[in-house]
Amino acid sequence: MRVYLDAEFTGLRQNTTLISIGLVTDKSQFYAEFTDYDVAQVDEWIETHVIANLTLGEEDDGSMHYSRDDYSRDEIRGNVGDEMYVKGSREFVSEKLSLWLGALGPVEIWGDVLGYDWVLFCELFGGAFGVPDSVYYIPFDIATLMKVCGVDPDINREELAGMGVPDAKHNALWDAHVVKACHERLMEMEEEAHGES
Repeated sequence: MRVYLDAEFTGLRQNTTLISIGLVTDKSQFYAEFTDYDVAQVDEWIETHVIANLTLGEEDDGSMHYSRDDYSRDEIRGNVGDEMYVKGSREFVSEKLSLWLGALGPVEIWGDVLGYDWVLFCELFGGAFGVPDSVYYIPFDIATLMKVCGVDPDINREELAGMGVPDAKHNALWDAHVVKACHERLMEMEEEAHGES
């Protein structure tokens, strides 16, 4: 099964920290916001484009779990099956994400220019060797797939996917949905290209 991943973090630096993470499948999704990111690393751009698009509220007890009814961003959530929304520390999010991933069976992770996202994902589990066994150890990147398909990797992702650009851009869950839609569009383009040959 493919899982589409996006992460938002405190900057493009070696010691960056996770702010939020979103993962999406055809029938399920996971979204988490972290309460222990390094606020000293948050600059004006991160504040305006990432922090402003967090959706789980101001509560900060480190152990919150949200059900479908608690989540207010219907335009991000869409119509999906199993959903999990959590807010808390890295340890808490890691525990919930392990449960969610474990319910999916074998998965491969797809992302978009996911150098930081993949490393931060692995660090949630204490490093690459701690990632749940159901997760394939090689991540896949739609930016590379774009290049292979003859699509400029600099293209606007929502444009490629045929989606409007929402207020929630740079929300990890929205961006994970965009990665999924881009991958699906690229696969359609490949099928069309091979069908014409």
